[in-house]
Amino acid sequence: MRIDILTILPGLLEGPFSESILKRAVARGFVEIVVHNIRDYAQNKHKQVDDYAFGGGAGMVMSVEPIHLLTEKLKKERRYDEIIFLTPDGEKYTQKLANYFSTLGNIIILCGHYKGVDQRIRDHLITREISIGDYVLTGGELAAAIIVDSVVRLLPGVLTDETSALTDSFQDNLLSPPVYTRPATYKGWKVPEILLSGNAAEIEKWRFEKSLERTKKIRPDMISD
Repeated sequence: MRIDILTILPGLLEGPFSESILKRAVARGFVEIVVHNIRDYAQNKHKQVDDYAFGGGAGMVMSVEPIHLLTEKLKKERRYDEIIFLTPDGEKYTQKLANYFSTLGNIIILCGHYKGVDQRIRDHLITREISIGDYVLTGGELAAAIIVDSVVRLLPGVLTDETSALTDSFQDNLLSPPVYTRPATYKGWKVPEILLSGNAAEIEKWRFEKSLERTKKIRPDMISD
């Protein structure tokens, strides 16, 4: 899988991709992550990538030309399954979408800034608009890191225990059950006896019941009527 990220602040993405699972996934060839500086494609002396909005109003707007030039260059080099724009007014990101993105070959992620991008980019180049939540960030870089992390960990071979991702919260429309590790007793706080019983069927039953209980309490919106 290849992920190309278009940004005006590439330095913000150096940390997330140079540690832990993402670093190992890149090193082992499971994914190629390429960060592009949109300013490199600005056709003006000062490498400006934003301008005032037609019609007035507060804030600046990301210009159409550098984003278009960069996107077209990449599209000439390979086929992309999705070109994603990260924006607060996009489709809400979910585990279902992460699962879908993990099945693709190549994607482009455009990080928004200022008051957004020229609408012509959204109309003619973008195939999917994504929001990671109902709040506004300074830019799309942190959102891009979140999406890349959630997708890459699903790629076959990336996690040592590939079943781990399948038991995450949201995979079955339920939150995950509580988890415990050694010691079995700490300062009088005890692990539930069922988890120490060795009875696999009863343990799975307990986990399902706890998942359902937690979901009803914390995220009742996830429970179908």
